[in-house]
Amino acid sequence: MALIILQDSLPFIFVSLTQPQPMGDHSIRTTTDEEVHTSFVKHLLDDIKALEIMLEKGMIESGITRIGAEQEFCLINENWRPAKTSEQILKALDDPHFTTEIAQYNLEINLDPLELTGNCFSVAEQKLRELLNKALDVAKEYDTYILLTGILPTIAKSELVFDYMTPNPRYWVLNEMMKKHRGDDFQLRIRGIDELSIMHDSVLFEACNTSFQMHLQTEAEDFIPSYNWAQAISGPVMGISSNSPLLLGRELWSETRIALFQQSIDTRTSSYALKDQQARVTFGDSWAFGTAADFFKNEISRYQVLFSKEIESNSIDELDAGKIPKLQALNTHNGSIYRWNRPCYGVGNGKPHLRIENRYIPSGPTILDEMANFAFWIGLMMGRPKAFDDMGSAMDFRDAKSNFIKAARTGKESVLLWQDRFMSVRELVTRELLPIAHTGLGKMNIDKEDKDRLLNVIEERAAKITGAQWTIRKYRNLRKTKQRDDALLALTQSMYNHQFVGNPVHEWPIEEDSSHIHDSAHLICHVMSTQLFTVNENDLADLAINIMKWQNIHHLPVENDSGDLCGLLTLTHVDRFEKSNALTENMKVVDIMTNQVETTTLETPIQEAISFMKEREIGCLPVTQDEHLVGIVTIADLIKFDHD
Repeated sequence: MALIILQDSLPFIFVSLTQPQPMGDHSIRTTTDEEVHTSFVKHLLDDIKALEIMLEKGMIESGITRIGAEQEFCLINENWRPAKTSEQILKALDDPHFTTEIAQYNLEINLDPLELTGNCFSVAEQKLRELLNKALDVAKEYDTYILLTGILPTIAKSELVFDYMTPNPRYWVLNEMMKKHRGDDFQLRIRGIDELSIMHDSVLFEACNTSFQMHLQTEAEDFIPSYNWAQAISGPVMGISSNSPLLLGRELWSETRIALFQQSIDTRTSSYALKDQQARVTFGDSWAFGTAADFFKNEISRYQVLFSKEIESNSIDELDAGKIPKLQALNTHNGSIYRWNRPCYGVGNGKPHLRIENRYIPSGPTILDEMANFAFWIGLMMGRPKAFDDMGSAMDFRDAKSNFIKAARTGKESVLLWQDRFMSVRELVTRELLPIAHTGLGKMNIDKEDKDRLLNVIEERAAKITGAQWTIRKYRNLRKTKQRDDALLALTQSMYNHQFVGNPVHEWPIEEDSSHIHDSAHLICHVMSTQLFTVNENDLADLAINIMKWQNIHHLPVENDSGDLCGLLTLTHVDRFEKSNALTENMKVVDIMTNQVETTTLETPIQEAISFMKEREIGCLPVTQDEHLVGIVTIADLIKFDHD
């Protein structure tokens, strides 16, 4: 088995709560040396022992609470599509707060940690604005803009290929290891209002997800109650914060990132045997118990070691020498288990600490929205009522998990179960959770002006509209007058225009922006029709002809039993047969279709397709991928792009 030796756990970063850190040593190599794997596992076991010793001796930092955050953002070009400029921008920024992501159209900011008191949220907000403005200024030098959004609406499948992956060996190794454990390509199937079902050959679909990850340092003795409480509140917090309902032009979940991430890096395999397999992207299956060390023991017991790393120093030896170990093996293994609430161990200023990382909140739509989400979650965490100290007696875990799944699917429109009552997200947030958040922030002496300003955003969002709801309403409004690609472009443009103005998303207008943006489309995949009528070659010709008449279509693709494109029916062919009285009632489609079909691909430039159709004097081009029909484009679709 090939072992991976990583200097950091991918695709996520463990951020110190004392200072921002870059991704670390980017060197990576693979080895088949079983000794390396064996040594890593031994270090992993010693790390658990070291953690137990530190917990028993009270060595984990206490008496101070810190917060931290990671801001992921998208890079887009002047046509509102993904821009492959991350490496140039990162180099020009020359700032350790910034680091790469798996795709060349994403970057990340690691915010400095702050003590949870006073005006810490204003300080974090101001620093985030400064860093984003710095990124904006540098990005403009490369004809690039930045966008805060959970999923960039204009991402197309053509931008999820290896050519868009950040050219660093560690990402390629991550991809190969995930595929090796699956034994096959990755399959996505997400059902919402629309359905997305597709096979893909890489983990790059994960790059569609852009998050605002939040960290909270916790006391060692309160770690398990805090973690369980974080799990319990995840559903309503996500429901009020969701903003990622679109992927590849399909309306899916309110927070599609949840389903997309789980499926995009799922290492489980399918078989005819009925067996339970642990997903590495997980909400969990039960409440946590015991200590932080017990939590990590459970993770080691349940999840196979995927990534290994050469480690020079032994954590037990370091403790004996009076040093604080970094528990590198434990952190590496923990980094390969993608919990939506992740437990973390770290060392800052020579002191070990424990923290909880909230990973389910999307990026954007504005900085103010993000900071409101941040304050809401932190306030809830610090204001936990005593009734929830023993979560097992207060709430059934499966209810918490059900709330999380429902909120991911339907966002603020969900009805959740809370203390044996079914409540809407709006009611639960406003009546139950916001008072707890106010209490929690007050307990930490957060400035009243900051507390009220940020939590008021949550209250108004609950009463009005979330980012997910705004996105869907805006998109549907645009679709009344625009094709899918044009609507996605206009939607992205509108997001960009609003996000740095200052108004939170619940104040964004729906009815506006009639921008003319079709000139930015340059590939066939941007303009083709995907809602297709097709017939089988063995269908009755009379059926096909009637479909064409009923639907007023001039071109009807024909597929064989394998689903491959094998012919084309056109109104010209039909008229010829009807006028010559050659059409009989038992004729099949194969008898009248043409099997000499000119096709094109998703990546064909529009101008090239126009020239080809003029040269061949044809009125349509079916669009294929691996011989499968995925769309069709007609000369009527392309007239507005013809500059001759």
